Amino acid sequence: MPHSDESSPVVHGFPHLDTVRSAITALYRRLSPDGVRRYELSIPASDVLLDPADGLHLGAQRVARALVRHLGLPEARIVVSFRAMEHAASVELGAGPEYFVELNERFARPAHQRDIGAALAHEITHVLLHRLGLDRPTVAENEILTDVVTSYLGAGWLLLDAFRQDGLSSQKLGYLTPEEFGYVLAKRAEVFGEDPSPWFTSAVAYEAWVRGRAEAARDWRRPPLAGAGWAARRRARAQGSDGVFPCPVCGQRLRVPGTRRVKARCGVCGTVLDCAP
Repeated sequence: MPHSDESSPVVHGFPHLDTVRSAITALYRRLSPDGVRRYELSIPASDVLLDPADGLHLGAQRVARALVRHLGLPEARIVVSFRAMEHAASVELGAGPEYFVELNERFARPAHQRDIGAALAHEITHVLLHRLGLDRPTVAENEILTDVVTSYLGAGWLLLDAFRQDGLSSQKLGYLTPEEFGYVLAKRAEVFGEDPSPWFTSAVAYEAWVRGRAEAARDWRRPPLAGAGWAARRRARAQGSDGVFPCPVCGQRLRVPGTRRVKARCGVCGTVLDCAP
């Protein structure tokens, strides 16, 4: 997993949005709507905070076990170590049941120990995707998929909260921009009625969540959805695209008649959508 610090500027906005949406579609196709619903509750902060009484290594192992339980990998054993490395973290994937996760040695410093849960969440999601046989054609797409799945299944708020900036330093974990993390968390929030905003300890992470939430809300205003408004639907008809649109929940492309009001049911996530001519 990559990371940015004060020496590498943080990219903002939504440059990977098409890849993010296709990752959500792939997740629903692989797990099914019922499988996704098993992750209704996000992992709580109390499960991923290091207890000073445990010490660094025992504490990291306890956090890893909590993430293994949350992600539904009861037979996976995560062995955590720290070393000097270019990236934030890495995992050695194999047949299991043991998986070796290495964290950048900076996470051993007291100032960065609160982000151990975020780094482990991404790497343990790699294990989940490996077990599921879910991957993408390129390394970059695989890393985006991992960030998306981590976020959509209730552990990715940790990755966004690890984004911090002040006058002296900055830090961001993962491949997604902060706003894209906010977008995926907002898509999850729509499905589960969840509000992650109280969990953010980072002011800039909260701002990115707000911007991502606004982008996710726009997905519900695309023609021919009834919420798009008359003017937007008229522009879509003029362009000949009023009957084809992405599902605002999972991103699957749907086609409906553009001449009458209908209820459309997404065949991937099962969402019923109100469409208007």
